[in-house]
Amino acid sequence: MKTVKISVRRLVEFVLRSGSIDSRMTSSDRALEGTKIHQLLQKSAGDEYKAEVSLKLDRTVAGVAFSLDGRADGIINERIIDEIKSTETAIEEITENFRPLHWAQLICYGFMLAENEGLSEVELQLTYYQIVDEETKQFRRTMSREEMGAFVDDLLTKYAIWAQMSAAWELKRNQTIKELAFPYNSYRRGQRELSIAVYRTAVSGENLFCEAPTGIGKTMSTLFPAIKAMGEGKSDKLFYFTAKTITRQVAEDALDEMRRKGLAARSVTITAKDKICFLDERKCEPDHCQFAREYYDRLNEALFDILGQEEAITRPIIEEYARKYTLCPFELSLDVALFCDAIVCDYNYLFDPVVYLKRFFSENLGKYTFLVDEVHNLVDRARSMFSATLRKSLIMQVKRQLDKKQHKRLWNSIDAMNKVMISLNKKLVESNTTIHVRKEQLEEWNETVLKFTFVAKDWLPQNTQSEAQISVLELYFESLRYIKIAELYDERYTTQITRSRNEIEIRQLCLDPAFLLSEKLKLGASSVLFSATLRPIDYYTNVLGGESDTSRMIFSSPFEQKNMHLLVADYLSTKYQMRENSMEGVVEALFALISGKKGNYLFFFPSFHYLERIYQLFKEKYPDVRVQKQENSMDEVGREAFLAEFEADNVETLVGFCVLGGIFSEGIDLRGERLIGAAIVGVGLAQLNPESDLIKDYYNKTIGHGFDYAYQIPGMNKVLQAVGRVIRAESDRGVVLLIEERFSVDRYRALFPAHWNHAKTVKNTQEIVQQVSEFWRND
Repeated sequence: MKTVKISVRRLVEFVLRSGSIDSRMTSSDRALEGTKIHQLLQKSAGDEYKAEVSLKLDRTVAGVAFSLDGRADGIINERIIDEIKSTETAIEEITENFRPLHWAQLICYGFMLAENEGLSEVELQLTYYQIVDEETKQFRRTMSREEMGAFVDDLLTKYAIWAQMSAAWELKRNQTIKELAFPYNSYRRGQRELSIAVYRTAVSGENLFCEAPTGIGKTMSTLFPAIKAMGEGKSDKLFYFTAKTITRQVAEDALDEMRRKGLAARSVTITAKDKICFLDERKCEPDHCQFAREYYDRLNEALFDILGQEEAITRPIIEEYARKYTLCPFELSLDVALFCDAIVCDYNYLFDPVVYLKRFFSENLGKYTFLVDEVHNLVDRARSMFSATLRKSLIMQVKRQLDKKQHKRLWNSIDAMNKVMISLNKKLVESNTTIHVRKEQLEEWNETVLKFTFVAKDWLPQNTQSEAQISVLELYFESLRYIKIAELYDERYTTQITRSRNEIEIRQLCLDPAFLLSEKLKLGASSVLFSATLRPIDYYTNVLGGESDTSRMIFSSPFEQKNMHLLVADYLSTKYQMRENSMEGVVEALFALISGKKGNYLFFFPSFHYLERIYQLFKEKYPDVRVQKQENSMDEVGREAFLAEFEADNVETLVGFCVLGGIFSEGIDLRGERLIGAAIVGVGLAQLNPESDLIKDYYNKTIGHGFDYAYQIPGMNKVLQAVGRVIRAESDRGVVLLIEERFSVDRYRALFPAHWNHAKTVKNTQEIVQQVSEFWRND
């Protein structure tokens, strides 16, 4: 059995955790509130204080060889070990046994120090720093090496059964991986080359950016070689990150296909907390939720059961065991992930600085392989994840709900935030409705927000019945995000203060997420970032954290070029100022496209407003054509109902009017006769807006491609994705019409993929009719 590596924190938490989940006790993250406090206390302790000391210990217990590691906050005179804990709890409530887990962690560090330095005893010092009142309280114990060793051995003995179970599973897993062949009879065109590239990336511990068009089978082409590399010990776990639920399903299917061929591998799919919560109103507090109450007391029994019975731990499986053991399904999925080989989840569980999986990514670097699917979506998602906003309306809502005398400390902290907002509002009155400032100009504001989080965290557990609790909790979490983003703030950010009517909004906006993403990717051993549309690949490598020497690969489409008849109607302009004059022509061109063959079509537009106008005009001119349109906000039921109408055996033509870049322009799979054509109206540019203009100005200053990075490339990616809905399998055939004069301009043509080089330009509706009729005659 190979050595089991485990951190002190994980060992202590896994063995000794007990009690309930309580969102009101959520820490604002050590990196956010603790680092500066630790540094302050460590600096004031004098020259004899050695800060942040890494400790390691090899120990064999119950037949298991453990490698224990951790980092002590401080060591004094080589024999006193110090552990610092920041807290919002009132100083008088902090007793020696305030948090037993803190002592457990400190005893482990003390034993590691005694073993490494040959000490017979160690003095243990537990230092609490009360953040709000800035007070310190210390407790000391002296323990012998033997006492501490017995304590550590007891912890390791209790963990050994889990370590032995994991080791036995790993042996079984690796043997099945060794015997596993590619699960299909043959490789598709480009699939073998992609698989080899992913395998080499995983083995060498590098990063790869890859454009793999629809049809190659990119999910299996990435998962299979990553699994193979895992079997050779190149990684301990692989993470499959996606932007959409449907993509997670495809990853689950690929893993199941390999299991059918003999693979033994545990995988878990992590579903968002709001989606998987069993309650009508999510409130993660023991008084409110039976699934949170005494969660940790029932957890290990549930884990032992699920790991002994299941390999594909999907959402239904998680829900089944969560109900069986009365456990929070979201937390159960996180806890079971520690024992899984593959974890399928959303981007934010790696990249989001607030909700990332701390149990994997907050301590040491892991031997992880990251597979990041549909990575073109990560550009906007990353800017959003690394940005934060606070609104005056929420602050005032909380203030109005609080009684000043009854909740004096909290009310004062809210009032301080409001006063700073009032002063900022005066600046807006004197200038414009929007101003941009640097972080340094908002130091007072950031300080008041931080102070509020400390006070609120102390207030929340004591005021569970208060009417203000929900609003305070919302402001608390938004403030935590704001302060976390303030920690990351650098020259790649701007702060935007906006007033509209009675609202004031302060937003820290990330203009360039590349550096922050690259830091996140370093948490794994290797990464493959891929999409069907990643053009130009240098752009995506630049904005998503790649380096100048990062590997890049572009694969050609595996489908026959002749199966998609691509037409460019460059005689029409859909520029904003020209839309009124071209609407009639657009409607006629759209009708001409569907005239060649009855069937199902999708029309894509740059905005809901423009869609609505063309939709109404189309219905007036061609009332016999069956149409439906995407609504501005459609729930899952509405989306499914919309797609269900696209049946392969429709006897009449059906046209769906959709928004470019929306829910129907990517991620949907209407194969064969379910979709035989699409039209894309416009080049996908967003309307000029302040945020995109800021991004444009930033890139103009840094690399000189502002318009390309802020508008053109993101817009054309939407076009590429929409066109990709038509040909989904080797036997599919379909027509595509691009309507806009700019599609014939060099700067846009340069973004066409190679398999679009057969595009034909049409100059009027007659030519469209002629081209589509001829194409379908040859069907």
